[in-house]
Order: sequence, then C-alpha cells, then structure tokens
Amino acid sequence: MSKSSGSKSSGSKSSGSKSSGPGQAERLAVRKTYKLFIGGAFPRSESGRSYVVTDAKERFVANASRASRKDARDAVVAARKAFPGWSGRTAYNRGQILYRVAEMLEGRRDQFADELRRTGLTKPQAAAEVDAAVDRWVWYAGWADKLTAVAGSANPVSGPFFNFSTPEPTGVVAVVAPDSPLLGLVSAVAPAIVSGNTAVVVASEPAPLPAITLAEVLATSDLPGGVINILTGHRAEIAPWLATHMDVNAIDLTGAAPEDVSDLEGKAAENLKRVLRPDGADWNGEPGTARMTAFLETKTVWHPVGI
Repeated sequence: MSKSSGSKSSGSKSSGSKSSGPGQAERLAVRKTYKLFIGGAFPRSESGRSYVVTDAKERFVANASRASRKDARDAVVAARKAFPGWSGRTAYNRGQILYRVAEMLEGRRDQFADELRRTGLTKPQAAAEVDAAVDRWVWYAGWADKLTAVAGSANPVSGPFFNFSTPEPTGVVAVVAPDSPLLGLVSAVAPAIVSGNTAVVVASEPAPLPAITLAEVLATSDLPGGVINILTGHRAEIAPWLATHMDVNAIDLTGAAPEDVSDLEGKAAENLKRVLRPDGADWNGEPGTARMTAFLETKTVWHPVGI
C-alpha cells in the first residue's frame, strides 16, 4: 500500500476557481494547507488549526498545520512504537536506509532550493545549503556502523574477566529544530536517529516547508514509519508538552527561544531526560560526534574469561 506524500496528498487544499463575470473566469491561486507527519502518515491536526506561512517579503506561501498537545502525544506514541524495530536493526542496515534517504533528498534538490529562496536566500545560497544538507545526511549515515567502535571500549580490569562498554540508544528524542530550516534541521535530526533512537521533531516555526518536504521524502523512503515524526506549529505551545512527557527520554532544545530554555530544562528534569542545550552551533562548520553521543546510554558488561 502506498503512503500519502507530497503537497497534494499530504493535505493541500485548493480553493479552485470562481466566475468573476459572464463569460469570464478568474483563476485563484491554490492555497495549500500542509498536514503533520506522524507514524509514517499525514494526519490533520487534531485541533483543526493552521497558521499562515509567509516568505521573506511577507507574502503568503501556504498554510501549515498547527499541532496541539494531542498531536504531540500521538507523535510520541508513534516514536515509541517504532523504537524497538529501529534500534533492533543492524547498524549496517540503518546506514543503508539513511543513505537512501540522502539520495532522495538530492532528488528533491530543486524543490528544497525553491523553498529556501522564499526564506530570503539567494539562488546560489539556497543551492549551497541544499548540497550541504545532503552531504551532512550522508556524513551521519556513514557513522551508523562506526559509532559503537568509537564510543565503546574494552576496559582493562583486575581479574579473569572481559569488560566491555557499548553505547545504546536512549529511546525517544524530542527535537526542537532550529530556524536553519534545512541544514540545521538535518544536523539536529540525523545524529539523533543514526544510533537507533526515534524522534519527534518540532519544525522551524517561520519556515516549516523544508521540514514538510523532508517528511514527504521520508514517507516514500525505506525509513520505517514513526522513526521520525514532524510537527509544525508554535514551538512555545508544543515544546513544553514534549519536555514534560514521561515517555520522552531526551530533548534537544537547539531551536527553543532563549527565554524558554531554563523552563523547558526544569520540566525535562521531572523524568531525568537527557537535555541538549542550545550551543550557538555554526551549521556550516564541522559537525563532530557530540550530537550523536548526547543521546546514547553506555552499557557495561562483565564476562568471565574462559580457560
């Protein structure tokens, strides 16, 4: 069964055309309303609300769904359901799936570039950001089968034992995405899932279209439904519910407003979530491994040495 995707099947609505006089028709622009991406499908917001997305010149671009507390809960349920299967796959298989996503991202290069130009970037800037985002996704995909070797260790111990420390995914990660709508989004989401975590992503509020297009890519890729769930809407409304949700294991506050960070940290402490604070990252710089290791747990195993 095929999955719904694209701006058409993911919930765009058309106002059609109307007659402006006898024998003359005035065609109206299609005013699209994009849906959320939860569990590999494109549901409407439970609240029925949407908000207007404009370009850099304040011109109408589209309507985006305004996610509610219920939508956030549904996204967490989908992420939790997908976690055992995704984390249980071999690292090699996860890497292959993520490489395929990168290929499909590149296939949407022109669409992403057009959406980035609407945010105020020039044509060369938009093209460069798309290329950088694809390269960044490939870079993280390459870590899928290498992370354990780098982050784990064989520990020297006193006694006839083997002692190994191995990294394991922490679970469901909430990501408040930055306003770098594509490169920043990829740089926040890819490291969270490459190790086997699943994610609930709150997209950039002023520029959600690249996140929506990414959702369309994911829906037609080999990535299992629920591994990445994307919510659009007001971050100040959605983020607190993810911070307090007892089935969210970690939260990345990169895109949270500075005045909200301390409050969200306090809420996250209620169930001892791992918290990644905003760090003023330069998305064009070297990514490093910190965002991957931030959402890992370390398991240490003792085993007697055989004779």
